[in-house]
Amino acid sequence: MTIPAATDRLVSLDAFRGATIAGMLLVNNPGSWQSVYAPLQHAPWHGWTATDLVFPCFLWIMGVSLTLSFARRQGQGSGADELRRHVLRRSAIIFGLGLLLAAFPFGLLPAHHFSWATLRWPGVLQRIALCYLAVGMIFLRTGPRGQAGWAVVLLASYWAALAWVPVPGHGAGGLEPVGNLPGWVDAHLLAGHTWSGAPAAGFDPEGILSTLPAIATTLLGVLAGHWLRTNFTAARKAGGLLVGGVGLLALGAVLDRWLPINKNLWTSSYTVFMAGWAMALLAACYWLIDVRGLRRWAMPFVIYGMNAIVIFVLAGLVARTMGFIQWTAADGARVNLKGFIYQNAFVPHANPLNASLLFAVAFVLVHLAVGWVMWRRRWFVRI
Repeated sequence: MTIPAATDRLVSLDAFRGATIAGMLLVNNPGSWQSVYAPLQHAPWHGWTATDLVFPCFLWIMGVSLTLSFARRQGQGSGADELRRHVLRRSAIIFGLGLLLAAFPFGLLPAHHFSWATLRWPGVLQRIALCYLAVGMIFLRTGPRGQAGWAVVLLASYWAALAWVPVPGHGAGGLEPVGNLPGWVDAHLLAGHTWSGAPAAGFDPEGILSTLPAIATTLLGVLAGHWLRTNFTAARKAGGLLVGGVGLLALGAVLDRWLPINKNLWTSSYTVFMAGWAMALLAACYWLIDVRGLRRWAMPFVIYGMNAIVIFVLAGLVARTMGFIQWTAADGARVNLKGFIYQNAFVPHANPLNASLLFAVAFVLVHLAVGWVMWRRRWFVRI
């Protein structure tokens, strides 16, 4: 099947969005967490890997999409009040889906213990929802200059808070897993509801304070969306995205000297640096797909991108179900469905690293097949 030429939407944007969702599924679902290639793991703390590009790229793309979508809706006669209701509704649904993933399967399987007292409140979808809510409201009240101003203020204020606000028992300026300001805020305001696998107890990588620079990430995408709406030629738009991306990459690398690039803290340098990657990558996709018309290679990513949130939620439900379906093997060991499939279908055919990677690739392909069925039937779920 060929991808039809885009009219009121950019195929490259759908493809880029889909690539980020496929990337999330790939890095979140190895066969074994003990056997994962380094680029498919997050940086332990300071620094970055290819995996650290995925989430900020999705938020940045959301900002681009918001600009294009709201401009289209406004052109069709939608007023500010209608769009605010849309923002509130969509944010609430996405946040609710995030809580659904955190709570599933609600203790209905013997291996799963469910408790409201320990339910994780933050998460990937929750952060997406909060960023969409904040940026949607900012967009409806400001123009490009105001949006750029908001991004700068958020990044500067967050940096200042990290550097100057003292943490009780640790002082100001702490950027290690223990003693940093975002971790202290999460530990006190989200006590008992943070990620159990975080680098330090009480810290959450999608926590409260670090959502502020994530909002700035989305706003930088909004500004790129304004650039794509100009009357410049497609080639100039692609070139502008590339130049802007390289500039942000350079700026982020310079800022790293004073404020380390850190995904867990979502530092201001990380925000700028990853926005640079997102802009450069979209420039490449836009040039290849929408300018040169080379669309066939992007088909799998477009399939993911047209139902991005739905496939992400489905994948999360599937992964959790495979982990919580458990039984006792003949030797007395506890086995879950994921481990059974991994050990019998992948481990015998490759070394540990490759077997783990092949499991993750198979997971991505299975959900691509589901997305393909939805694509064929034109089932596009608009949240």
